[in-house]
Amino acid sequence: MSQKQLVLMDHDGGVDDYLATMLLMTMDQIELLGVIVTPADCYVQPAVSATRKILDLMSGSHIPVAESQVRGINPFPYLYRRDSFVVDHLPILNQNDTIRTPLVAESGEDFMVQVLREAPKPVTLMVTGPLTTVATALKIAPEIETKIAKIVWMGGALNVPGNVEKNWEPGQDGSAEWNVYWDAISAAQVWQTQIEIIMCPLDITNNVPVTSEFVQKIGRQRHYPISDLAGQCYALVIPQDYYAWDVLATAYLGNPDAYQLREWETEIITSGSSQGRTKVVSGGRKIYAMDQVDKEWFYSYILQQWSR
Repeated sequence: MSQKQLVLMDHDGGVDDYLATMLLMTMDQIELLGVIVTPADCYVQPAVSATRKILDLMSGSHIPVAESQVRGINPFPYLYRRDSFVVDHLPILNQNDTIRTPLVAESGEDFMVQVLREAPKPVTLMVTGPLTTVATALKIAPEIETKIAKIVWMGGALNVPGNVEKNWEPGQDGSAEWNVYWDAISAAQVWQTQIEIIMCPLDITNNVPVTSEFVQKIGRQRHYPISDLAGQCYALVIPQDYYAWDVLATAYLGNPDAYQLREWETEIITSGSSQGRTKVVSGGRKIYAMDQVDKEWFYSYILQQWSR
């Protein structure tokens, strides 16, 4: 049996989701079993296409990609989602006429069930979008819960404001985080399982901004196509406040010792003005949250990993 950690990636097509996938592909201690694209922070066809092209570029064309068929409750703003079209059209991803990375026939949720059933040992789910595909797979085949080693998830805001802003979503109180808000009911269903959850909430991602200086530093790593692609992706979002959300969550798999975790008792709010909030409550579902990270290590690590 392989000594590598088995990982199944479930992302939702935002700019940082592609970057997280690229980072995961650089980790020698990881065996990536597949990538599922959940249609949340993207338009799913270009997001699937961009994902397959990225795997081609990174010599990962043996890794299958699946398109999830799930749907959320509160759609992401179209201004966020259209980035999937831009990334899919970046010249560095379009140097070949054909895409080699396979798109499986099964839906993402059915593919998740299949991968977990067939895995020789429990699998880590690396989730950088909503938990809807995970919840749906568990509903299809409840027995796969025992095949999930843990869920590492970028989502939630525990003791800081959320990022679902009132001007985007009238009637909300600003406490929700988008990956929960898209489908809080599914997140709450995953909370009802016994699966270990390691969250990367806004509390910690607020400390790792994507600055202009950092993007330029990526750009100075010349002659590295992966670094070039990472810099181009981050350049798309540099005019706005942007943080290394999904990349910080994924880097945990590369070096858990660089992080401090803290246990919290929590619940997912599924209705009302706080819909999509991950609330700290006494007696709630116990989860681990990434609480602190060595920032200097983090920025150096992703620069190093993308230098290829």
